[in-house]
Amino acid sequence: MEYKPKEIIVNSVDDFQEMIDEKDFRIAKSIVEGILANLENPKKNIHLLSIVCTDDDAIYDITVEKQHFATTLEENLAHYVREEKYEECQIIADTIAELKGKQLSNLIYQISGSK
Repeated sequence: MEYKPKEIIVNSVDDFQEMIDEKDFRIAKSIVEGILANLENPKKNIHLLSIVCTDDDAIYDITVEKQHFATTLEENLAHYVREEKYEECQIIADTIAELKGKQLSNLIYQISGSK
């Protein structure tokens, strides 16, 4: 089943900025769920979240390059700790370790294969 990016509806961009400033868990949850659902997706850029601003009649899409999945998960892990979602924390930590292992393996392969 294909992942459908979450939508967060706000009145304005300022309202969304307020959600960011207040570390609204819905943002982190949408980002993490999107990454976890797209680990095997072959696309380079993954659409994780849409912000629908009703006053501006605009939609802002949040995307992440697959190469940034590990760092993005690291940035969002703190939100899960704060919410005491410890089982999810372990899944996120395991995924970060796996992604970093793959990145290191790819780097070694590129270096050794270029000689």
